[in-house]
Amino acid sequence: MAENKSERGNVLIFGAGGQLGSELMKLFPEATGVYHTGSEGNLTLDITNFVRLEDIILKKRPKVIINTVALTNVDKCETEKGIANKINAESVRHIVRAAAVSRSYLVHVSTDYVFDGADGMYKENSIPNPINFYGLSKLLGDWAAQSYDDSLIVRTSGVFGYKSNYPRFVLSQLKEGKEVKAVESFYSPIHAKLLAEAILELTELRRTGIVNVSGPRISRYDLAVKIAEKISAPTDKIFELDQSQMKWPASRPYDSSLDNTLSRRLIDNKFYDIDLNLDLLAGA
Repeated sequence: MAENKSERGNVLIFGAGGQLGSELMKLFPEATGVYHTGSEGNLTLDITNFVRLEDIILKKRPKVIINTVALTNVDKCETEKGIANKINAESVRHIVRAAAVSRSYLVHVSTDYVFDGADGMYKENSIPNPINFYGLSKLLGDWAAQSYDDSLIVRTSGVFGYKSNYPRFVLSQLKEGKEVKAVESFYSPIHAKLLAEAILELTELRRTGIVNVSGPRISRYDLAVKIAEKISAPTDKIFELDQSQMKWPASRPYDSSLDNTLSRRLIDNKFYDIDLNLDLLAGA
């Protein structure tokens, strides 16, 4: 595969301090990272400051923009719809507006929660139908990105890495000999490192449209069992709960898994290998 390494230094990464953004910064070492907060010398931005957001893009005039910023707390999105809409939807419209002026290629990271979870194994052309405000706000952001011809939407699922997330919670609980309660549901989790590597490949291909990049379909219970097996922990403390037992402010899709057939054809790395994903988790 031909690599556009000469362009790796002319990349702007929003959300560089997050678990995906930090992995992308390792792959684009000369990129300009935009952080929500950071030490002196870092470029920082409140993504809802739309004037400054556009100003950064117009001054940097990057060849590539990668947007990883999102308010992903599903329940907070449900109770604070205004801020969720600003972060997940409105900010994308402003990124697109400035990207069109600077003629930048845009990669926007989306989510499996744009689907209702009634079917699972959603394809790139499956019709979204979010059942919570997080999913709706992300879908609005997707539509903004799709309005720009030179854009790629990377739809993913259950990203995990060094920060707080379900697989890391399971790992910590099992190591401490504590119970793990797994809500009955299915998704397609992927480690941030493998997702970042996949995004790099897609960026070098200058792919546009929508591409699902995810791990395989798996239940949260089976994932917890596989994590236990990875660290030789007993599985008798892993229990599955019905979703009806949960008192969440926001509904969750029962099966939001993604069909990654297209990305497996396009991308060389084995991002879809659940054992490789969990080896990265267990080895961290």
